[in-house]
Amino acid sequence: MFFLWLDISLNMLILHKILPVFFLPLGLAIVIVGIGALLRKWAVVWIGVALLWVFSMPVTGDWLIQQVEGVDRRVAVESLEQADAVVVLGGMVEQVPGVHYGEWRDAADRFEGGLEVFLAGKAPLLIFMGAKVPWMPDARPEGEILAERAIRLGISGDAVRVTGRVGNTADEARAVKELLVGPERPEIVLVTSAFHMKRASMLFRNVGIEVQLFPVDFRTSYYSEKTLVDFLPSAGGIENAEIAIREILGLLYYKIRLDLLFLSS
Repeated sequence: MFFLWLDISLNMLILHKILPVFFLPLGLAIVIVGIGALLRKWAVVWIGVALLWVFSMPVTGDWLIQQVEGVDRRVAVESLEQADAVVVLGGMVEQVPGVHYGEWRDAADRFEGGLEVFLAGKAPLLIFMGAKVPWMPDARPEGEILAERAIRLGISGDAVRVTGRVGNTADEARAVKELLVGPERPEIVLVTSAFHMKRASMLFRNVGIEVQLFPVDFRTSYYSEKTLVDFLPSAGGIENAEIAIREILGLLYYKIRLDLLFLSS
């Protein structure tokens, strides 16, 4: 069973993580520059350099990430309706040797946002994802770490759930549906990064779950004046651009896949 999961996970890794690299600005620019250099077509080389410059500008990354986030502020917790569970998507813990609870990554707001909604009494259950990647076989599922953190902060262990092993957002949606066996169409408050919310909510609704959105971890810069620095290449600029483009590609992939499944049914 483990080897079957490993084989499926590796195939999904290639499809979702490796192939998109060549459609993202950095990978595409490297390919263009490499082809230009091999063919001694210096105009092609400069096209690759220009592409990298444009997508490395903070103003470009900021605009792209704003398109996928779609909203400019958190939802007020008070405006949320009662739900069956608060669901917190994974991707926020870096497991470090000797650090039992790991260390926080950029998306730590997902954990804090989930606790905020749960402590406001919006649902009786708090669900974390049993995320586990094939290239880290000895690592603990992230959800177990987050569950322990939540319990340590005073959340009742009876209210905390961790899904089975999952490898991507589609897996997470199916795993949550399996946990919520009572209602025919369970309702959740979904907590994830704002840039990830469109794709995540689409996949959860597709498996028959009603979704209230609680986006966190906003990356768009709303309060800074644009200066010359925003038009100079930066690591943060290309990071935002690639996150946004990867989300757009993922959204298109799942929309096409779901449409094809609907047509074939």
